[in-house]
Amino acid sequence: MKIVVQVRLLPSPDEAAALAATLHAVNAGADMASVVAFEKGVTSRNDLQKLVYGRLKGEFGLGAQAAVRTVKKVVDAYTTLAANVRAGRLGPEGSRRRVKATAKPVVFRRDAAQPFDDRMLSWQYDAGTVSIWTVAGRLKGLRFVGSSGQLKTLAGFRQGETDLVCRDGKWFLVAVCEVPVESLNADPVDWIGVDRGIVNLATTSDGVNYSGRRLSRYRRWQARKNAELQAKRTRSANRRLKRRARKEARHAAHMNHKISKECVAVAGPLLPEGGQGGRTGRGIALEELRGIRDRVRPCRDQRAALSSWPFHQLDRYIAYKAERAGVPVIWVDPAYTSQMCPRCGHTAKANRPTRDRFCCRRCGLAGPADVVAGVNVRNRARSAWVLVNGPASQRT
Repeated sequence: MKIVVQVRLLPSPDEAAALAATLHAVNAGADMASVVAFEKGVTSRNDLQKLVYGRLKGEFGLGAQAAVRTVKKVVDAYTTLAANVRAGRLGPEGSRRRVKATAKPVVFRRDAAQPFDDRMLSWQYDAGTVSIWTVAGRLKGLRFVGSSGQLKTLAGFRQGETDLVCRDGKWFLVAVCEVPVESLNADPVDWIGVDRGIVNLATTSDGVNYSGRRLSRYRRWQARKNAELQAKRTRSANRRLKRRARKEARHAAHMNHKISKECVAVAGPLLPEGGQGGRTGRGIALEELRGIRDRVRPCRDQRAALSSWPFHQLDRYIAYKAERAGVPVIWVDPAYTSQMCPRCGHTAKANRPTRDRFCCRRCGLAGPADVVAGVNVRNRARSAWVLVNGPASQRT
């Protein structure tokens, strides 16, 4: 399983200047190669390299491997653009967005990330340093820092390229690691149903609630501050807006990481010799929410909350953490999970008189609405798992 590990570099002012000059040079060379690829209609890496390799080395001062990596970055950018066009992510043919993206060469930001292979970047894990190629010469003994878990993963499982990234004046290395995964628990004891929402980010069928009120208050506060900055209409205000947007995204991602980590830890496979260690040997059941923004028509006051709802990110975090831990994940139909009684099956809007409460009009079952929805998600996962994995005689 591939994951990425990010560590921070601690360069001196001179080293930081050399790194910045390197990014500027490789991205200027990438812009030149992009123009050639666009005008010649070249999509092959070998063909483009024959056309621009000499210019990258002579005009932009790139080394041999830096030139090769720059050509690959350009080819990958056009491959991604073509894939987005085929998938319809840029709109139908003739749309303004699609024409704007395909009518001109791909442009690279001056400080866009640059991939480095093992010939250009070497790691000294024990010393906590790297040796990296720059246009000003090779920098040796450049320190990096990270958490203990990140450094352990980096030393044991790093493979492939590493990206040099500059973000808000800080320097990072983002490395790809091929980590082992646990064998999949193909016979889960039961399922944990997870209901996702805006007020409560996640509620499990066990009754555990991860409230989103704190995130909502944080976002409302950010919205007020952003409105004040937008009213200024200055360059510095725009820069601050971008920094605040990234900070808000990191805050939401941190909360989703915590929720997904706890869900997967509880559902982890049972330990051998009867020891559980807090694990329950269950799978995780989620609602299939893809396309929900296209299916609903929120009122004006709810549009911002729905558009910033990070449910898809939580979905991805749970999925990849569960895969690494060997926990099965299943997606079920989300229709009427908060209106259906898990005991008698009666489904009606009246079963949910308020957002937080559920009370069945037929059998009288009452409780928190999000917990009831989580139980319904769990029950649907049980039925779906038996249907898919049961004997053929049971499926027919």
